[in-house]
Amino acid sequence: MFARPATTLLCLVATCCAAVPPRPQPAELPPGVYGIYQDNDVGAMNQSSWAFAAPSRTLGSPVDAAKAVLAVDYLADELVANPRWLVVSPITKQQMLEARADTRRAVGIAPDAPSQLVANALLQTVSGLQTGNQAAVMQALALPVFTLPPERTMQVLTDLPYIRSANIATSEAAIQALLQGDRRQ
Repeated sequence: MFARPATTLLCLVATCCAAVPPRPQPAELPPGVYGIYQDNDVGAMNQSSWAFAAPSRTLGSPVDAAKAVLAVDYLADELVANPRWLVVSPITKQQMLEARADTRRAVGIAPDAPSQLVANALLQTVSGLQTGNQAAVMQALALPVFTLPPERTMQVLTDLPYIRSANIATSEAAIQALLQGDRRQ
């Protein structure tokens, strides 16, 4: 008599466990991408919320724009995967996923590109820009994660458009991190 409900419960549990998609793994960034500390999370929130608040902030500064784009891509997975951010609203986490999709569309990044490959390409772009190595920049922007020609992607990074979803998501994440009392960078 008890075997049937127990078997049914066991099947339901197995089905539920199988239906849960695996957590996305955030890209691994080298320490100090967003500041002098090893932690990149709060620095990524600060950089991206500042950059996406107004397009004039990154106008003519493709390094700042690329770092802001990288931050959104990174944070979309980091906020979900890292237990440190359990207190961040699920709405904000969903907004960050939408911001990543919108940002990728605006910059010309393949929607299904793995976050680590996107991070690597953007870090290579930033490095080339900071060292004045135009060939390295064009090589990075020619990687398959980008859907636009390198010259066009560079134009977008030089004049990053306003991306409303990125503005909202990054601002909310930065505010929630501040309210949590997490000021590490």
